[in-house]
Amino acid sequence: MAADLVFYTHPMSRGRIVRWMLEETGARYETEILDYATDMKAAPYRAVNPMGKVPAIVHGSRIVTECAAICAYLADAFPEAGLAPETDDRAEYYRWLFFAAGPLEHAVTNHSLGFTPSAEQGRMVGYGSYDLAVDVLAQAVAANPYITGRRFTAADVYLGSQVAWGLQFGSLPAGEAFKDYAERVTARDAYQRAMARDDALMPNS
Repeated sequence: MAADLVFYTHPMSRGRIVRWMLEETGARYETEILDYATDMKAAPYRAVNPMGKVPAIVHGSRIVTECAAICAYLADAFPEAGLAPETDDRAEYYRWLFFAAGPLEHAVTNHSLGFTPSAEQGRMVGYGSYDLAVDVLAQAVAANPYITGRRFTAADVYLGSQVAWGLQFGSLPAGEAFKDYAERVTARDAYQRAMARDDALMPNS
């Protein structure tokens, strides 16, 4: 019988974030590996994600794309995993999940591409400046064991992935706050399982 939850990905993609999240939920899922040049651009997958990008999930009749949205969706779809706060206690959860998906990702991407906004442009872009976004992030991850407090949530999957990736590839400075946070979240069994599964799918692995 086909799985009710299908995960579309490539091991060299942001799909690693969603793989980690899926492993945290403990849900049964089927993985579909897509090639960048062919499968992702072909009509069957474009019916799932018209952007022709991975990751995406199909859960029953529901399609979800965008990593932060998938993480939030899965936390709600599998509440037994305890990956989202109660609905009346989600202020910090939403705040940092969408800070990571919006201002932080834009700041890091532009910085990596060599674009530094002028002071005037900084008033127009959502992140202000790369240094400001990084400083805010460092203060946030240093304040508590996890981004919303003492409890690990789906927001830590998304944000933790960004911090770990940023440290690995140099898009974030290697400060103690980032190192400590990354070590804490990536020590989780679900993270280790997810990375092992994707590493095994790497070309020439």
